[in-house]
Amino acid sequence: MTTITLSRRGLEAPSSPIRALASLARDTAAKGTNVHYMNIGQPDIATPPGMIKAYQQYDETVLAYAPSDGYVEYREALASKYYSRVVGDQPPVTPDDIVVTVGGSEALLFAMASITDPGDEILVCEPYYTNYYGYAHILGITTAPVTTHASEGYRIDPASVEAAITGKTRGLVLPTPGNPTGVVLSADELAALSDICARHGIFLICDEVYREFIYDQPQGSLATSILSIPGAAEHSIVIDSVSKRYSACGARIGCLVTRNREVRKAALHFGQARLSPPTVDQKAGLAALDTPPEYFHNVVTEYKGRRDTLVSGLNAIGIDVQPPKGAFYLAVPLPVKDADHFAKWLVTDFTVDNETVCVAPLGGFYSTEGLGQNEVRMAYVLDKDVIKRCVKILEAGLKAYSPG
Repeated sequence: MTTITLSRRGLEAPSSPIRALASLARDTAAKGTNVHYMNIGQPDIATPPGMIKAYQQYDETVLAYAPSDGYVEYREALASKYYSRVVGDQPPVTPDDIVVTVGGSEALLFAMASITDPGDEILVCEPYYTNYYGYAHILGITTAPVTTHASEGYRIDPASVEAAITGKTRGLVLPTPGNPTGVVLSADELAALSDICARHGIFLICDEVYREFIYDQPQGSLATSILSIPGAAEHSIVIDSVSKRYSACGARIGCLVTRNREVRKAALHFGQARLSPPTVDQKAGLAALDTPPEYFHNVVTEYKGRRDTLVSGLNAIGIDVQPPKGAFYLAVPLPVKDADHFAKWLVTDFTVDNETVCVAPLGGFYSTEGLGQNEVRMAYVLDKDVIKRCVKILEAGLKAYSPG
């Protein structure tokens, strides 16, 4: 009998360190333990009512394909209602600069595929969002790391980025605000990185899905977008999504935004190959654009409180962390040698008052072998009282843990 085998690419595909413990946690929850999920960025904030209403009122008799680049009315509304606030004094974003995608993840895949061929490399600033590596693996390209450090607030050093560029480098992929570090790049920092990319003829892919989630700044502020940086138009690509902005992770609507005609054309070709983005979800995304500013004021205030609760709680139990500037994640060093083993032990063998906590080991957020082995990512997407209990569980777990 002939043996059928998978490709090496399939067999060696990386599992998600964010979701790797999900099945263990579900098994634990099925036994009656209350598992608090801080491993994944699933907000518990209510989705704007306008989005829910759009779903409820959808009454077409045929659920048809959408255009491959998204409904023009949605792209027009994105350009006029949303990106007009993002671009500053730069030329406006037009509907023809936008390709609607199946979540921000597909936008990321399309962007990376549009600028690379197998054997090429992209630069990533580690620790980084794990899908950067996952999609690089699918595309047969390499993630070349530029390491950032907790002791320096995970600051991205432009000189280190420039030094890492090789003849195989085709782009730099970075999030701002950052996942998992919470770093928010200033206009000057973005301009410096943009200038480096322009001089070396590589692309800058900015993952901006947490744009609203910045703290310690005036209400209504947005993180600086590469779309607002002079001279960046031809070599920049923005990844965006409704998932976190509107607490609508299940909607699976994102977009790729670029003023580069060839990149947009390539992304559309990929969009045509997968046929179309979701139909009804675009209607909900359109409705979301009318969400009042008060919604974001309240959400950002709530997340800031959650951030401060987690940071102060960890500091109180002897874990030194600094408040992140944006997003809703915290990279946490633990007094253990193997955070992956510890995290698995927490969700399978340890409880406090029949409660436990699930966190994401940070080793998978690095390309450099050996880094992140004693770190985890904690998503402060839970109520402040629950976060306090999670810190107590973590403290008790660290005291009881014996790696054997």
